Amino acid sequence: MTTAPVPRPGPGEVLVRVRAVSVNGGELALRAGRLRPFSGYRFPKRIGIDLAGEVVEPGNSRFAAGDFVWGLLGRTMGSAAEYVAVPARRLDHVPAGLDAVRAAALPVGTTAITALRDVAALAPGERLLVRGASGGVGYVAVQLGKAMGAHVTGLAGADNLDLVTELGADEAIDYRGPADLGRFDVVLDTVGSALPSFRRVLTPSGRMVAIAFDLDHPLRSLGFIAAHAPRRRRWVRFFSGNPTTPLLAELGRWVRSGALRPQVDRVFPLADIAGAHRALERGGVRGKIVVELP
Repeated sequence: MTTAPVPRPGPGEVLVRVRAVSVNGGELALRAGRLRPFSGYRFPKRIGIDLAGEVVEPGNSRFAAGDFVWGLLGRTMGSAAEYVAVPARRLDHVPAGLDAVRAAALPVGTTAITALRDVAALAPGERLLVRGASGGVGYVAVQLGKAMGAHVTGLAGADNLDLVTELGADEAIDYRGPADLGRFDVVLDTVGSALPSFRRVLTPSGRMVAIAFDLDHPLRSLGFIAAHAPRRRRWVRFFSGNPTTPLLAELGRWVRSGALRPQVDRVFPLADIAGAHRALERGGVRGKIVVELP
């Protein structure tokens, strides 16, 4: 960690005193240099995508000093800090009843909302397969898919199948288990490897949404996605989340309805953020790893 002056918010920005952030898989890849072709070759890089904290300087926004907010920095990083200047359009009020740690475990759930509602257009009664169902996006997708009326199957490690069932999945299957999973109308892939294999489980009108690609074979993986995106049948699409306030507000509505609840695996202090990254790298995480600030 390094020290720096408290940032000064620019036009349209809000200064937030950060109370908690979560650790995300994309940060691990960025820190390890595996995204250099996309993120650039200059290091070190700041980390932290999401946050929960209090407004210090609201600027010319709808927020007031002391408001408890959550949000994401979009496609930039840097929320793992005591203070951060955030565009007001990327913040919203935290639903009542959530503390900072539990609030920080949910903002990346906006990715699941976009994937299932907007990209895949998941309909009631359809069969949904969530790959990585106990992970940071997957655990929200399981709950959301069930709330949207789908039949949900979650793939996860054997030690986490109980969690996937508790989250509401109709079926929880060890990802090292049977080769024939059946057929699905929608596949949400949070892992990124072996995409062709999971496309084959789609029904003729099925849709596959990938929020990750194979970092060991990036050109092959992205090429596969590009080749199948234009198809009318059994298409595959990739996207990365770039949420703004309306999507955070939608997330809040799902939380207030009781359909979504946070799942925190472990909490680390900011001084041991390296330990938080190591814990995520080891795998087997149940929900989100959160870094708490005093």
